[in-house]
Amino acid sequence: MENSREVYDVVVVGAGIEGSATAYHLAKSGKHVLLVDQFPLPHSRGSSHGQSRITRKAYGPQDFYTRMMDEAYRLTEVLQAECGEQLFIKCGTLVFGRYDDPFTVGTEDCLRRFNVPFEKFGSAEQRRRYPGMEFPKDFTFVLDKTGGVLRADKMLQAFQKQFVRYGGVLVDGEPMKELLPGEIVTVRTPRRMFRGRSVVLALGPWAANFLPTIGVDIPLQPTRTLVCYWRERGCSRTFDVSRFPTIITENANESHHIYGLPVVEYPGLVKICLHTGPDVDPDRRDAVDSRWVEDRMRAIIAQNFPGLDPTPAVTETCIYTMTPDHDPVLDHHPAWKNIVIAAGFSGHGFKLSPVVGKVLSQLATGQTPEYDMSHFRLARFHKHKL
Repeated sequence: MENSREVYDVVVVGAGIEGSATAYHLAKSGKHVLLVDQFPLPHSRGSSHGQSRITRKAYGPQDFYTRMMDEAYRLTEVLQAECGEQLFIKCGTLVFGRYDDPFTVGTEDCLRRFNVPFEKFGSAEQRRRYPGMEFPKDFTFVLDKTGGVLRADKMLQAFQKQFVRYGGVLVDGEPMKELLPGEIVTVRTPRRMFRGRSVVLALGPWAANFLPTIGVDIPLQPTRTLVCYWRERGCSRTFDVSRFPTIITENANESHHIYGLPVVEYPGLVKICLHTGPDVDPDRRDAVDSRWVEDRMRAIIAQNFPGLDPTPAVTETCIYTMTPDHDPVLDHHPAWKNIVIAAGFSGHGFKLSPVVGKVLSQLATGQTPEYDMSHFRLARFHKHKL
């Protein structure tokens, strides 16, 4: 049993990828840190489970993300060396759309500005290289050669294991019921209280319900996404990770944003998903109807991926927590500077997690991050209720 009088330097609430990365950086810097999660670990109820995520450097006109991703790549290499496991598979990321598609054009511009190795080609070359998919002849294809796959579950476990190795305390199965601000912040669970000089709230989809209880109203909307795996036709291995990149397009079938990953999880199954879904309460995640997501994806697969069976072989679920501008909040509480909020990663937080964890650790210990944090401020929503 924890000593209720013990005071940690930092208490991190939420052991998803952002909270675990934050706790890792704090413990590695010598801080006395507690990482606490509401569910027994590992679990699949939030946003950080699953075996794979896309990573890439280009973010269109959002240069601040590309600058962060440069460090995220370096920090991932450090974590790989520490844990002794491969966390990143370099297979490239293929972004594509019509010739005037802002996302594709912005990606190419970004890659040029930052001198990231890439190739650009048309539909004939695409069909020669990647014959398992077909898109209109006026599409342009931009291959970020530095992109690829993060082995997500291994990366999450690596952050947690290294956190403990550096002296951190990990407690799971204890949901936060109340947060008591003050010079020493108290986190109350059903069993006990934890105290810290500062706290980082990395609550995932539960942030939407909890943050208003401490006077912060961010327009957060949890969304239930459907993760679909499609079986390759025949035995061509067209979609094997050694031959096929990760893919992203916002032009598929009436401008629906889809993303995909090669065969890296289930044998012979390719992960291709819609980047949206129905709004959801994370505590009632199975109460929503997401059949329309699967129907839309079936149509896209049938039309654009002749190398795949248009009936999903496996479906799983995940939760995004969306903000109106799709950028997260990384900021201090407006009244209590020793409470740091991390919320609203909008489905693209995993790849950023190594550097986001570093930034949050700096905010929690009174340091100033070297990045322009104006993109992540609470104040941009003008909805504080103190």
